[in-house]
Amino acid sequence: MKKKRNPYTSIGGSALIEGVMMLGNGRMAIAVRRNSGEIQLKVEPIQKQDKWYNKIPIIRGVISFVSSMVLSYRCLMYAADASMEGLEEPEQPSAADRFLDKLLGKTGMAVLGAVAMVLGLALSLFLFIYLPALFTGWALSWANPVVKAVVEGLIKILIFLAYLALCSLMPDMRRVFQYHGGEHKSIFCYEAQQELTPANAMKCRRFHPRCGTSFMFFTLLISIVVAMFLPWGNRLVRTLIKLAFVPLIMGIAYEFIRYAGKHDNLLTRIISAPGLWFQRITTKEPDEKQLAVALVALRGVLEDYPLEKEIIVDESVAFLREKEESNEDEGKAEGSAASGRDRAEGAAD
Repeated sequence: MKKKRNPYTSIGGSALIEGVMMLGNGRMAIAVRRNSGEIQLKVEPIQKQDKWYNKIPIIRGVISFVSSMVLSYRCLMYAADASMEGLEEPEQPSAADRFLDKLLGKTGMAVLGAVAMVLGLALSLFLFIYLPALFTGWALSWANPVVKAVVEGLIKILIFLAYLALCSLMPDMRRVFQYHGGEHKSIFCYEAQQELTPANAMKCRRFHPRCGTSFMFFTLLISIVVAMFLPWGNRLVRTLIKLAFVPLIMGIAYEFIRYAGKHDNLLTRIISAPGLWFQRITTKEPDEKQLAVALVALRGVLEDYPLEKEIIVDESVAFLREKEESNEDEGKAEGSAASGRDRAEGAAD
């Protein structure tokens, strides 16, 4: 007999470097596969989403997007550090590292990182906003605004697809995409009310209608509609107007994703289909070890674990030890064993 599927769950998450973050039930759980092969879990309480702006359509989508970006970046940095913990560092830094450290210092390196971030943002704006408008305005100067807006949007989608396809060729990004698939499979396994095991999760789909990839696709589609009503006279002015409309576009896309996640009907299947197709690039089939990490993160928000502590768990999410006390405990255990041996030798004498 098939178990009844939960129609909707508020639990969501994101893929990290060698890990998964899950959010729900007033908690955030981050599970990371350490270099040693162990799984590190950290569970934090989060504020309830009962503020006034979370009840206002469109506005809640904009705020949710910004807060998600900030949270995802923090989790990504945490996972990167946790996954690399235990790796032996080279005894001496490379010549290039020594040169940069001497030239810039810590403050200079921080400034360099900020400059790189700004340049990355500028490149994104050029590729996804200015370049499509530049090409369309030049190649289709004779066409009406609606045709030009559609062509411009299709160019954006092609650039986005090419970017994702290139990312998927990188081994490290492919592993992130596998954890992304594991995150989706774990949530589907929970919604189907199946036992949360890698074997059960492996049978579930890896394409989820509430995925961030679907959100990005909806954003592109809605931007095409908005662009139909914008002037084509001055490309710079058009680009600035588009930037001003970005919060509105994100808010509308959020409402679409929210509706699609709560309902399963012909309309939601139609509007979700393109985003699900995109997920064939951004999600890959995970292996059992990656699924185990995703399930640890999921159970971190479903079950009671110590809050604000880094703990080590096994594949079945059984509590092994607290990370920060592990070395001390091992030392105590070795000391107790040595004492026991001494007592035994003394008795034998």
